[in-house]
Amino acid sequence: MRAYLTGFIGLFFAAQACALSLNDLSQNQAGDGMKAMLEQSARVAIQQLSQPGGFNNNPDVRIELPGNLGKAARAMKMLGQGKQVTALENSMNRAAEAAIPQAQELLLDAVKKMTISDAKGILNGPENSATAYLDKSSREQLRSRFLPMIEQVTQSSGLAQQYNNFAGQAANFGVIDAKDASIENYVAEQALDGLFTIIAEQEASIRQNPTQAASDIAKKVFGLIR
Repeated sequence: MRAYLTGFIGLFFAAQACALSLNDLSQNQAGDGMKAMLEQSARVAIQQLSQPGGFNNNPDVRIELPGNLGKAARAMKMLGQGKQVTALENSMNRAAEAAIPQAQELLLDAVKKMTISDAKGILNGPENSATAYLDKSSREQLRSRFLPMIEQVTQSSGLAQQYNNFAGQAANFGVIDAKDASIENYVAEQALDGLFTIIAEQEASIRQNPTQAASDIAKKVFGLIR
């Protein structure tokens, strides 16, 4: 009985020590750990998605034609008439891959601007809370940075005009959302969604297993949370 009590007391004080260690982290340490994790997640996502096939070969982020256009495209493929559809979708995914490197500077700048108050609120939030912060703080600027690159790729492919004409007519009848009627706008939004999907995956992975963090401060902060 005494051994059992001794073991229980030991576990209790060990748990208390972990709690105290987390509470004893300075605000700066907590903020630095959060920023380090987010920078790592962003860099990994950009490197992964900017590779040839980064979008096209990943079913979680692959860009396909939207809404009813997508349904029609899938039907055409099943009927053996999908060569043109496949070429267009490949072009959209290549455009996203070409645009993604433009995100790094803006993302890292958004991370640097994160306040201690922001970091504290995110620290104990859901597994994608840091990614959600980054999305909210940088999406508009990223969209503006992406569009010229996407326009260049889609125009040079010779398929942009065909998509825009077809999608524009469909939008007039409510077949697709007006925001999807431009291939450039559609690809930009899909590229951003894919980028933040991968960043969120990286964030969740580090939160679940802090040893995957590249920096010691991130390992310490997220290790204590675990």
